[in-house]
Amino acid sequence: MYRPAYALLIGTAALMGVLALIASISLDRPLVDPEGFLGPSWLRLPLLVFGAFLLDILPRTLWASRFRVKDMPAVATERIRTHWDRERITLVVLGLVCFYVTYVCYRNLKSFLPFIMGEDKYDRELHLIDRALFFGNEPATVLHEIFGTGISAHVLSSIYLWFLPLVPLALAAWLVWSRNITFGYWFATSQCIAWSLGTASYYALPTLGPGFQYSYLYTDLPETGTSALMEGLFYGRKGVLRDGVEGAVQSVAGFASLHVAITLLVALMVQYTLRNRWIHWIFWINFAITVVATLYFGWHYIADDFAGVVIALVAFWVGGLASGQKFDRHGLSSHPTSTTSQVPVEVD
Repeated sequence: MYRPAYALLIGTAALMGVLALIASISLDRPLVDPEGFLGPSWLRLPLLVFGAFLLDILPRTLWASRFRVKDMPAVATERIRTHWDRERITLVVLGLVCFYVTYVCYRNLKSFLPFIMGEDKYDRELHLIDRALFFGNEPATVLHEIFGTGISAHVLSSIYLWFLPLVPLALAAWLVWSRNITFGYWFATSQCIAWSLGTASYYALPTLGPGFQYSYLYTDLPETGTSALMEGLFYGRKGVLRDGVEGAVQSVAGFASLHVAITLLVALMVQYTLRNRWIHWIFWINFAITVVATLYFGWHYIADDFAGVVIALVAFWVGGLASGQKFDRHGLSSHPTSTTSQVPVEVD
């Protein structure tokens, strides 16, 4: 059986790795493993998967054994035998490694952007489009008037920053707990595609974003975690470009919005692979609030968000086909054509 999800996962990670390596050698700048939630990626993701493994095993063991110590080894062993088989371990390792390579290369290629593309930016053009769509008004100003700049700013900031742990936690959840193994491949493949397409979009249309280019529009906002993050990115960019700080990355790029792309991708995966309607609503609301927050705080222009939606839809669809999903009702629902990673080439 041919496994297109394997080929796409490994191929995407390999392509990103080659591009990052070529850029690094050409610019004579080292590749950096950026730190984030729970530390460096090489440590963060294995820790999350190990934590998910324990979270899968321990509560089940305690509940099924009724806290009888002598019964716990048999219960744990049975769960490992039935759930942590070769297919599951292959999915976890392959998904983890490919995502790690893709994400680290994404961060480095994003950091190399100003050195490769120069100082030409398209902020003015996208800003004019924003004003035209809002009939001559600034989207940020309109949103500040609608939602206010008090407690709503802190709520929007919290939702926006939830994206940071959401990415690794969602990946770990689908790799470890997907009820159909192909759902795990679907999510991991779509993630790698989305981050890769996002990287390409940065180079296709370089921008800084309204919060950096038109910062005067956001002076009425209170201090939040989001404003602290934006300030940190500003000085991080300055450190890399102007001060020659080594071992750091610059992470400012506007088009397209990967916050929008990834939160939409997660919402779509929840909608198509989970059955609980309350969870559906939670992640669709999270996506909608994230879209508002990108404009409210000045992270992105409207065009950035539209491009993020397109990236998510493409990644979701291609990842679904590669993992053997059959789309029904004109794409409004789907069903897997296999219960394992061995997905046939032709799908009836």
